[in-house]
Amino acid sequence: MTESVTASAPAPIGPRLELKRTVNADDALILVDFLHQHSGLSKQQLKDAANKGAVLMRRAGSARRVRRAKTALRSGDRIELHYDRDLLALQPPAARCIADHGSYSLWYKPAGLLAQGNEFGDHCALTRQAELAWTPPRQVWVIHRLDREAAGLMLLAHSKQAAAKLSQQFQHNQVQKQYRVQVLGNIGAVLGQQGRIDQALDGKTALTDFHVLGWDAQTQRSTLQVTIHTGRLHQIRRHFADAGFPVIGDPRYGTGNKTAEGLRLVAVSLAFLCPQRRTQVAFELAPEDIGF
Repeated sequence: MTESVTASAPAPIGPRLELKRTVNADDALILVDFLHQHSGLSKQQLKDAANKGAVLMRRAGSARRVRRAKTALRSGDRIELHYDRDLLALQPPAARCIADHGSYSLWYKPAGLLAQGNEFGDHCALTRQAELAWTPPRQVWVIHRLDREAAGLMLLAHSKQAAAKLSQQFQHNQVQKQYRVQVLGNIGAVLGQQGRIDQALDGKTALTDFHVLGWDAQTQRSTLQVTIHTGRLHQIRRHFADAGFPVIGDPRYGTGNKTAEGLRLVAVSLAFLCPQRRTQVAFELAPEDIGF
């Protein structure tokens, strides 16, 4: 069988190691023993990595995270370890459930928390915190995303039916999404107190409406209420940066807007058709959760 190890073992262990290996009949058939055998990491390090979602198993065409160190393996299983010492050491900020409706829930995602995990783990992700919030644990489906740097409302589904119905609403732009955004510069003096940015992004239509809530001449910042009608990658951040009014605290887009206070972009409200009651529902953040 084909084997690949992208970090040689037992070479000195650095801060990051990735191992991808197919289980053979002569390998250890307990997960932690197999990984210890081929990675050079201690069993305690491996138990921590698995618990935090950094170990994947591909079996019979499907892939899943494997968290139990004593999981039994079979010959032919494909095991992946994505170990990053610094990422695994991170202590994520805590999300808060705002509304629980059984088949779906609304959460306040703080800045610095991922919407969902990646191959290097999910302990810094909203999805994992939501999975652990209930006893017994619920399944979690991500319906939409917020950038890691952004804060605000996120909607999660807990059944396949609810996930399908809610996802369809997002795909057809039937969900009303509003944001509070602070940008550098007096946008009202240039583009007006309200307006629309319709510059295409990545060759696709992108529509962002804004309404100026205030202008602070001392800090040179405008505070906006923003509604997006499409869901392009980093749409708000890119649109305002390209218009010459970058979002305050954006680490990626804009010039002169970098600060240590974090990204000033908060998802403040969501309105959609409830998949259970088939009636329109709306949720809004409390002012203290917005912060500006």
